[in-house]
Amino acid sequence: MGDEKNEQSPDPLAGWGNRLTDLESRLADARSMGGDERLERQASRGEMNARQRIDALLDPGSFHELGSLVGAISEEAPADAFPAGLGRIHGRPVLVGAEDFTVKGGSIGLGAADKRYRLTQLARSEKVPLIFILQGAGHRITNALKGHGRTPNDLQGLVDLAGIVPTVCVVLGASAGHGALAAPLMDFAIMSEGSALFSAGPPLVEAAIGEKVGKEELGGPDVHVKKSGVAHNVADDDASALAMARRYLSYMPSNAWQYPPETSGSDTDERILHEILQIVPNDDRRPYRMSRVLQLLADQDSVLEIQPHFGRSLITALARLGGRPVAIVANDPSHRAGTFDRTAAEKGARFLEIMGGFHLPTIFLADNPGVMAGTAAEQEGALRAAARMFAAQHRITGPKLHVTFRKAFGFGSSIMAMNPFDGQTLCVAFPGATLGAMPARGGGAAAHSDTSEQASLDAAESGGPYRIADTMGFDEIIDPRQLRNVLLRGLDLTGPRRAQPAAPAARFGALP
Repeated sequence: MGDEKNEQSPDPLAGWGNRLTDLESRLADARSMGGDERLERQASRGEMNARQRIDALLDPGSFHELGSLVGAISEEAPADAFPAGLGRIHGRPVLVGAEDFTVKGGSIGLGAADKRYRLTQLARSEKVPLIFILQGAGHRITNALKGHGRTPNDLQGLVDLAGIVPTVCVVLGASAGHGALAAPLMDFAIMSEGSALFSAGPPLVEAAIGEKVGKEELGGPDVHVKKSGVAHNVADDDASALAMARRYLSYMPSNAWQYPPETSGSDTDERILHEILQIVPNDDRRPYRMSRVLQLLADQDSVLEIQPHFGRSLITALARLGGRPVAIVANDPSHRAGTFDRTAAEKGARFLEIMGGFHLPTIFLADNPGVMAGTAAEQEGALRAAARMFAAQHRITGPKLHVTFRKAFGFGSSIMAMNPFDGQTLCVAFPGATLGAMPARGGGAAAHSDTSEQASLDAAESGGPYRIADTMGFDEIIDPRQLRNVLLRGLDLTGPRRAQPAAPAARFGALP
């Protein structure tokens, strides 16, 4: 009996019970966000809350929070209005942070500012993509009442991530001030319908300059997706915006020390593009929608246009060819005949800088009459923007594959990577393509050519691709129906490059 008296059942928590209970209570407070009433109000607007957005973005069950107790004591603000942590997208590690509008309007407290910078540090050191989800009022006004010293911030960290890891910004409500600045600093910015970005919100605008304006008129998708180009794409709602972010990352490597991930699928083999002859008119003055060509050319359902509403004479898109992620830059003759204006060239230059930095092969589909002419184009700086895009494509060190469809005049051909000896893996053209410094008819008139000289100019233009192919300016003149097959074989030729270690692109000198 004495032996039984001395035997006691071991404490399973070994005395840790009170401490663990206290921790769980604090974590529960952090997860409570702004409370039931505010969460219900956000749901009534058809919006997810910050934690639901994180869960929708990441692979199920993969989120592990960091900094959940930030702000609990100093601000009495759950997670300091910025739940954040690590998780996975398509099985690959990522970092994510989301502004919580139900806590102090999603404003950035001092602790949340440190948390944001911490995410950029981790993204750089661990070489994983970073996603910010925005809906907040910018810096918290009460920060000015507290001493915090000189500290780095997430905007500095985002600049340091450029070309190192993919970054995505998803704007799912009004985002002002410091928070909104993440959008132009990140690689890909998505806005949902009804969201807004601005340096200062409507009340501050009215107080500062007397202008009365609503949030969507000030900085909604119509402003920043279609006019300013600050954001890239617009999505219908929270769920579709987050799905787009996941899709974008599926084309990208986790960092610049890796190559883009290849996939298998049911539509990765060669095939003849019979329909292309009906889509692309033989007459180079007739318009057509280049987007139809991309859908026909790429693996089924793999095309994701980037900035489809901005700089519309140029299409920039991600796609897959034979399961390989590729970047596509294509003139669109259905808008301004595919001419390069300032917005199109600016869009193209930034797209090339980002995609080239992550080693995506770039496919150039040229069908343009050159750089936009006229007083408006000159005044808005179309020439400088065109020069910037030219320099961006010249600096690409990964595979470049060029195709001239029907025409590419003057600088319009150079911008689209047609220059000989410019590192192209392939440079081909369709039969009948017209080329030259300028269209023969307009150029002859400008030079006051006589009838004989004009006829010679016309003949030279009509024989353009064959004259260039005669001196190896084009590698080959191809049947348009073989376009996919030619590009697939060109990509196959680049395969051995992947045996070499990938690395971030070198940065030197300013672009124009």
